[in-house]
Amino acid sequence: MPTHWVWLYSDGLLWWLVLLVMIYVVHVWRHPHLQAPWRKVASHRVGMVAAVVLCFYAGICLLDSLHWQATVTDTHGVTQTRTVSALDHLLPKTMRESERSYSSPLSQQAFTLSSWQDVKGKSIRGYAPLEAVVNTEYPAHDVMMRLLRGAAIGIGVVLGLYLLVNLFQGFRQGVSRWQSIKTVWSGQSVYAWRAVWITLLLLSVLACVGWQLADGYHLMGTTQVGQDVLYESIKSIRTGIVIGTLTTLFMLPLALILGLCAGYFGGWCDDIIQYCYITLSSIPGVLLISATILVLQVTIHQHADWFPTMEARADIRLLALCLILGLTSWATLCRLLRAETMKLKHMDYVSVSKTLGVSSARLLCRHILPNVMHMVMITIVLDFSGLVLAEAVLSYVGVGVDPTTFSWGNMINSARLEMAREPMVWWPLISALIMMFGLVLSANCFADAVRDAWDPRVSQ
Repeated sequence: MPTHWVWLYSDGLLWWLVLLVMIYVVHVWRHPHLQAPWRKVASHRVGMVAAVVLCFYAGICLLDSLHWQATVTDTHGVTQTRTVSALDHLLPKTMRESERSYSSPLSQQAFTLSSWQDVKGKSIRGYAPLEAVVNTEYPAHDVMMRLLRGAAIGIGVVLGLYLLVNLFQGFRQGVSRWQSIKTVWSGQSVYAWRAVWITLLLLSVLACVGWQLADGYHLMGTTQVGQDVLYESIKSIRTGIVIGTLTTLFMLPLALILGLCAGYFGGWCDDIIQYCYITLSSIPGVLLISATILVLQVTIHQHADWFPTMEARADIRLLALCLILGLTSWATLCRLLRAETMKLKHMDYVSVSKTLGVSSARLLCRHILPNVMHMVMITIVLDFSGLVLAEAVLSYVGVGVDPTTFSWGNMINSARLEMAREPMVWWPLISALIMMFGLVLSANCFADAVRDAWDPRVSQ
């Protein structure tokens, strides 16, 4: 049971970002000219498929961003108080339990030879049975039944949701239920609803089948310390999304303010800003990140009372990585905004506004900023996948997130030695790559749809 809530800095920033997104949605809902490009995105089949997958990842991230302290009892009967999340309580118990060492996917015994004792206390040398998985005489039959059960549950959930939504749409639009179904599944609807429902069906079946299998087996095996690999991969989703979103949150205000000021005012203001981002671009990002992480480690070591828990220390290092990535990645967007602002300030409506005595601050906020938002939107979605990959690369070279933090980079870094051993342990690397590939691919596909909808040259 929860004892008290634990709020990490990254949790607060993530939920604040969700609030900003909700405010933006309300703002778009009230302005038809902003709805037009998003309607184009909604009619893009690949873009909507990617959006559904991204929402699936984002939901996992938000569930993993609600933390509290709870009393947990492991398989050995040891009770301890530790920080858990809402995602931990939704995942099967088998995924949260640890084994002695390696085990292959869907296995009932350890992957390596070891000495262990049976129920009678006799010492045995062999492949020890796993403690957290089900012990059945016919594992293939059990796996097949779990597959069928999970598929049936997944199909039933989506079918029930579809009937409710279809009933609501038919009542709202004044058409019959069968006419609404025919419109959606024949591909004649204005928006790509067929692609959305097919994607939801596949994700629901995949999630339910995975939950059923993970409830009795280690679906993707375990690591050297006995940790469930699928559990690590799912928990790493939060780290990837935090890197991609909070870095943008730190980078965007700096790029907007400096880019608009450099393009609008020109002169010495433009020169100073250009010198800043040219100098910053000339410094290798890895060296700057390494120096920052080393300084942060020394600071945490000297002031241990600032961050009393291991979670707090890992969280502040994650935020520091987001901040330094944001400070080193604003130059590209700043250049684009500077060039676009230099073009816009010579437009007739800007000249007339100056003649009428409109202040520079109001002119930038009301007339120039709305006309460069398409560039901001395109840059944000295009940079997201690059930031996710950057975290994996930085963790691989040892200057990324804390080693105790679940991340795909740490999993890939640990898999180097596992791939070189004999017999080879391949499942941690494959699991991390599959999860990261799904997020990066969906982000890139959604970025293409947003670019097609928001770029005026493509729209024309």
